[in-house]
Formats: sequence, structure tokens, C-alpha cells
Amino acid sequence: MLKEKYNKIVIPEMKKKFGYKNNLAVPKIIKVVVNTGVGSIKDEKQIEVIEKQLALITGQKPAKRPAKKSIASFKTRQGALAGYSATLRGQRMYDFLDRMLNIAMPRIGDFRGLDSKAIDEAGNLSIGFKEHTIFPEISEEEIKMIFGLQAVIVTSAKTRAEALELFKLLGFPFKK
Repeated sequence: MLKEKYNKIVIPEMKKKFGYKNNLAVPKIIKVVVNTGVGSIKDEKQIEVIEKQLALITGQKPAKRPAKKSIASFKTRQGALAGYSATLRGQRMYDFLDRMLNIAMPRIGDFRGLDSKAIDEAGNLSIGFKEHTIFPEISEEEIKMIFGLQAVIVTSAKTRAEALELFKLLGFPFKK
């Protein structure tokens, strides 16, 4: 659905607004990286639960991310498990974004829209979720613990303005 919207609505509008000559020059979403940290959790069973639930949310097995260096104040050792990450491309990416926009975001309590400052200069949008329970794949019965996760939406946009327009045309809810 999101891909069709991109092809039918976003490409013509972006060509009109920014003067692109070619459809392939129009910025598009390249990938979505969903990640969560498990550095503070010591229980192996809880870490397994996080891995399984992140796999349910993304639709693929997340990759383990080791700590790059030891930090004494965070009680982490180099090479110890710091978190999980899943890189979504293609149809899985569009399915995830569709679920995130139409099901998960409306379920956030007191949600007033995304901040446009969350888009960096390279045109990538970073969204943080305090609870993973807003996603429809997580049922009430299997919630043993609540963890937060982050989704980074990487685009081929050259500037912040192009990325903001792309996200608005795709239907991302930004604050007015």
C-alpha cells in the first residue's frame, strides 16, 4: 500500500515541487533499521524474550550487536551483547512502515505527532518508541517485560527539506 502511494502520489508531487527530470532521481526510502539495547539486562531469559519479540515485530531474526569497547560506568565489556538490530529492506520494510504508521502510532498514548527535528541533515528519520507493546504482533498474554526500541528510516534524500516532504507525502504524522 505504501509502495503504491509512493509510485502514484509521491513521485509526481516531488517532481513538480523539486523539479526532478527522472523518476529515479526522486528520493525514496532505502531501508529501515529497528534496534533495541539489552546492555542493562542480566537475565538470559529476558534477553531471549526481547529477541523473540523483536523478531515478531520486524518479521525477521534480529542480529546481535556486541559492545564496541568496554565502559566501566555502564558495566559493559568489549564484545558483550549490547543490543539487537534488524535491517529491513524491500517488501518487509514497506509492511513494517505500514503497520507502524496505521496501527502502532495511533496506539501511542498522548501522541501529538512526530517532531520534524527528528530528521537529520542527510534526510534520515529517527523514531523512538518507549514501549514495544504498541505493535499489533505483541499480544497481551505474552508481555513479560516492556522494552523500548528505535526505528531509523534511511532515505536517498540529499537535503532535510526533500526528506520532510517525502515523509509528509507518504503520510507520516508530523506536528503542526
